Amino acid sequence: MKLTVERGAFADAVHDAAKALPNRPSVPVLAGVRLIADDNGVTVSSFDYEVSTEVHVRGTVTDPGGVLVSGRLLAEITKALPHKPVSLASVGAHLELVCGSARFTLPTMPVEDYPALPAMPAPAGTVDAAAFATAVAQVAVAAGRDETLPMMTGVRVELAGNTMALLATDRYRLAVREMRWTPDNPDVNINALVPARTLHDTAKALGPLGGEVTIALAQENAGEGMIGFARDGRRTTSRLLDGANYPPVRSLFPKPEAVAATAVVPVAALVEVVKRVALVADRATPVLLSFSPDSLIVEAGGTEDARASEAMEATFTGDPLTIGFNPQYLTEGLQQLGSRDAHFASTNAFKPAVITPAGDDGQPVPGYRYLIMPIRVSR
Repeated sequence: MKLTVERGAFADAVHDAAKALPNRPSVPVLAGVRLIADDNGVTVSSFDYEVSTEVHVRGTVTDPGGVLVSGRLLAEITKALPHKPVSLASVGAHLELVCGSARFTLPTMPVEDYPALPAMPAPAGTVDAAAFATAVAQVAVAAGRDETLPMMTGVRVELAGNTMALLATDRYRLAVREMRWTPDNPDVNINALVPARTLHDTAKALGPLGGEVTIALAQENAGEGMIGFARDGRRTTSRLLDGANYPPVRSLFPKPEAVAATAVVPVAALVEVVKRVALVADRATPVLLSFSPDSLIVEAGGTEDARASEAMEATFTGDPLTIGFNPQYLTEGLQQLGSRDAHFASTNAFKPAVITPAGDDGQPVPGYRYLIMPIRVSR
């Protein structure tokens, strides 16, 4: 194998492939990324039997072929290279990489031992890449991290006609985003549970490319199947999580007639205030938001009688309300709104509150909802 590629595109491809590598591979070859040079460039790929990634980079190939090298090492090297063309050549059991005056010699692994990547499922439709990346980021923030509860670590993708809904919850918060997409079959009605980390990393990589992302799906039954995403020489496939018993989380949202208090608060200012006030709190201590008709007071108390409070402007309707939240969950939800102001809706201090983007008129903007469970406090 011998070829020359542009440094930036190659480094991005290696980074995207290496990001999906397992921390503790079951066999050594799964720690590698495979480089296959063809007539017009090189395809960088990784696979761990759950997630596969392929990125094609155009280049000048003088000798087609393939090698398998340590993915994380190659990613670190390509990230540090100068902005000059990169030459790659396989020499015996090594890969030689030259960029400007920098030269690296890396050991290779038997490329013939690398598993075959899964085929792409049948296309289901397309969605705008940038809008999809934004939507996934808004929802994935609420997905669980506890691997002992695999269902909570996924993002539920609901495809019904030309509407796509994304949902995620870790039992303490819930994020829902609805958007338009273009299905191949206008009567499509499919639900799939996708690992949140894989979906987030994939959407983040595809978003800057612009254009349309192709979504492909293959479901064997309610608990098995595969999803794929493709755009501009890049493709990712992932096995689905078992979502057959996914809870009916939409029922957690309060009915409009049950909402007793609403508020409109500047997002950037509230995030800064919460972060400052939370400095005195430990991980188990909530921040308290005390709403009244003319102001909002954010406060927290920590160990050894350390306390903090700060007042800020807010527009509030309803009876005075004091409600406590996990400061991390609160700020993460606020930072995903993508709006100047946040709209809060609450039934009472003991029921979940709903945060949505607020328009110029102060009314909630449809599309994204972030529900957060309150923490009970005694005053």
